[in-house]
Amino acid sequence: MQPFKYVRPETVDEAVALLAEHGDEAHLLAGGTDLMIGLRHGTINPGIVVDIKRVAGLLPEIRENEGALIISSTAVLTDVIRDDRVQRHFPALAEAAATVGSVAIRNRATVVGNICNASPAADTAPALLVYGAEIDLMSSSGLRRVLLDEFFVGPGQTEIQPGEIVTAISLPIPTQPVGVAFGRMTRRRGVDLATINLCCRVNSDGVTTFAYGAVGPRPFLVGDETGVLADRGANEQDRDAVLLEMTGHASPITDVRASAEYRQAMLEVLSRRALQVASDRLAAA
Repeated sequence: MQPFKYVRPETVDEAVALLAEHGDEAHLLAGGTDLMIGLRHGTINPGIVVDIKRVAGLLPEIRENEGALIISSTAVLTDVIRDDRVQRHFPALAEAAATVGSVAIRNRATVVGNICNASPAADTAPALLVYGAEIDLMSSSGLRRVLLDEFFVGPGQTEIQPGEIVTAISLPIPTQPVGVAFGRMTRRRGVDLATINLCCRVNSDGVTTFAYGAVGPRPFLVGDETGVLADRGANEQDRDAVLLEMTGHASPITDVRASAEYRQAMLEVLSRRALQVASDRLAAA
């Protein structure tokens, strides 16, 4: 591990100024679970580490504001899992967050960090995508907001520009009944990266949306507005045809966790399962 400078700003303006001054040499520290691994392995060699855990305005919180649930950039996964409002309005997010790492990791890792790491297999990404999450980014030019679906660019790449910091994730609280289900497959139980992860949302207006992870260079959304998947009485062959078309947008690779062919086949299986659970939850809503 090479030497680096460590600073702990007290305001968002100070943090933004440090990022603007040091550019690519600056790395943020919130939960630090990914940063510490990179430092130990030598894959991250910062000139300066900016610790934002004590920044006023970025303190760990989950709050409601104007019809949305706001998750601050330092809120850890355990807080999200336990929050009553997350469990009530965004249960699939709580399910997804509970699969990330171990208990110790979830007590330190942040939801924002899980997204900013931009892993194609990030477990919170599919749930956040189907819930319509937006990302708040602050810079010296002010605040801007982007949809999470536009935030991901590629593996390890996001829309974060030089001098910008993610301050929060905003989740619009559903105004109509919805059924949402998270699904995941790994090589083994316990701490492991997802071979496939996904989330399915079925709206009461007949629109069905899937978000897929670990089967492409970035997590992504696909949708069915025909109403076929949402129709519990639809012909099974018709539903399978729509599902096949949707899973066809995936471009899985072969790696140590699975072959591309296996991922594609299991994506169809997990999609059917998630659709059934989401439809059942909508019916019970």
